Amino acid sequence: MLHTRPLRYAAAFGVVLLNLALGANAHAQATTASDTAANVAPADADSSSKLSLGLGAGIARSPYRDYGNKTSALPLLIYDSKYFHFAGTGADFKLGSYQQFDFTLRAKYSNDGYQSSDAAILNDMHERKDAIWLGGTAVWHAPWAKLTAEWLKDASGYSQGQTFKLNAERGFRLGRVLLTPHLGVAWYDKNDVDYYYGVRQDEATASRSAYTGKSTINTSIGLRTGLRLTTTQSLFLDATATHLGSGITDSPLVDHATVPSLRMGYLYQF
Repeated sequence: MLHTRPLRYAAAFGVVLLNLALGANAHAQATTASDTAANVAPADADSSSKLSLGLGAGIARSPYRDYGNKTSALPLLIYDSKYFHFAGTGADFKLGSYQQFDFTLRAKYSNDGYQSSDAAILNDMHERKDAIWLGGTAVWHAPWAKLTAEWLKDASGYSQGQTFKLNAERGFRLGRVLLTPHLGVAWYDKNDVDYYYGVRQDEATASRSAYTGKSTINTSIGLRTGLRLTTTQSLFLDATATHLGSGITDSPLVDHATVPSLRMGYLYQF
């Protein structure tokens, strides 16, 4: 049976979005430390609320030429209840379940934006803004894997883009260690790619030709490791490699086709 809740939760959901916009730090095209931690401390279907606190750190290669690596270190807050799941830069409003399927409304904040001072290749480029994304997910808990479909739309209106992602993962427990290989395919529409990787006519130079982005597909593969130290404490590590599609790599701003990332952290569940 499909379980739903009254729309009075929409106001609380809006507060969560505001908190995301004011304080989050993530990257829309890679798994964030908060996302990784949320998978180590999974959502539960019962009515009890659970809170986890911790610290996460990550490093990921930027696809932009001469940009270097993006590094981050931030406190982690994961809250899960019967109707809400919040993890750092994302929040889910649980619509309900049907047999092996779960459905949510989702909000995410991403820091895909940049300023012209961030790298030499971006000099004199117009600023690209970070975005808030809204959409939904469907999760199938199949006997052999957990499959997630996610559709998001840029609600901030900067790129007017949208994305669709498919992810598959399967956990294997070895004592106190949980190993979870994961595969992902992500489609980005031309508006999103053009906003973050395009070069407008008034931004073109002799070394940076004009470029209009086109829709593209990224693929990723990774391994997430969770170590349960005690009944309340755990460590996590996630190593992921993302291969960027031609819509991104054809941009004169980009010089990496593969973007590796490493994220780790500590969690304490109350």
